Formats: sequence, C-alpha cells, structure tokens
Amino acid sequence: MSRPRFIRRRCLKAIVVGASAGGVQALDTLLSLLPADLQVPLVIVQHIHPAEDDGLAGVFAHRCPLVIKDAEDKEEIRAGTVYFAPPDYHLLIERAGTFALSVDEKVNYARPSVDVLFESAAHVWHSQLLAIVLTGANNDGAQGIRVVKACGGTTIAQDPATAPYAAMPQAAIDTGALDRVLSLEGIGEFIRTRLRSMKS
Repeated sequence: MSRPRFIRRRCLKAIVVGASAGGVQALDTLLSLLPADLQVPLVIVQHIHPAEDDGLAGVFAHRCPLVIKDAEDKEEIRAGTVYFAPPDYHLLIERAGTFALSVDEKVNYARPSVDVLFESAAHVWHSQLLAIVLTGANNDGAQGIRVVKACGGTTIAQDPATAPYAAMPQAAIDTGALDRVLSLEGIGEFIRTRLRSMKS
C-alpha cells in the first residue's frame, strides 16, 4: 500500500513587482485588488523620472488602504507595507531583512532597475518569494525573473495582451522561467489565494 503524499505549501515571505511604461495605471489596479490585511511586504520598482522628487508613494497613498511609502536605506522591511524604490536609486534587499539604496550605474538603462531588486530579493527569500513583471517598454526584469526561478521562487508576468506596453512582460515570458501569465485581475486573485493558503 503506497503512503499518502503530503505537499508542503511554500510560505510566502515577500512580493516584488517591476513595472515601467503604463505601470502607474497597472499598479493602481493591482493594489486595489489586494487584501487590506496583507501578510507580507510588497516591494515595487516602477521606472520614474529622477526629477520626480516625491516618488510614487504619495500618488498611491490615498488610493489604497495599505501602508505605502518610499523605501529608505537600512530600513527594516515589514509585512503589510507597500514599498516603492525612490527615484534614481537602485533598491536592494539585504540578508538582514533591510533595504539598501544604491547609486551604481543604470541597469537596462534604468535606475531603479527591476533586475537589481529581483536578483537581490531572490538571494534572500529564495522559494518564499513571488516576483511579478507588469507592463513596460523594455526588457528590465527578464534576467531577474531567471534568477528568482533558479532560486525556487514563483514567477508571474502580466498577459501582454492586457498590457499597454507588452515588451517587458513578453521579455519575461521569453525566458521560459514563468509559472503564470495572467491579467491584472488574475494576478490579484493569485495573490489572494496564496495568502489564504498561508492561513489554513
């Protein structure tokens, strides 16, 4: 008689999101789909002009019930908070569970870079990481998706057919390292389902 198989659910420790052109509107939709009692931190790189001194936290603060702020150097990363990379800084995750800001050279013509965030997060959270690539007009995030997948994390891209700029999610798809290709509504449902599974 064969023994029953027990499947251990992978605990989700963090969500990282990358977006570029069209991303503000996409993030507006995605954040509205998240539960108010978000159990993990959500860290976002949205390509933004360096002159946008106020960053994006102020744009979303009144549209979402979650705590939303710009990440700060050496800040402790807390569950239930949405963090944005500040303009003109790469945002990295440190093993101590803190952020690091960097002014190193641009990656994929961008600072902050999605790849930089994804790769550093993958080496900290491994299989407990969910990485999501949204709309954008370049290929930033594709290499990061490869690293997240190699480290055991879960990878998702927005369906290019639903993205105002398809190049960035398509580049992620072309890596062959994605677990799901979903609409924004589908991504929201995936996150909610994954979080519900952590409670059961």
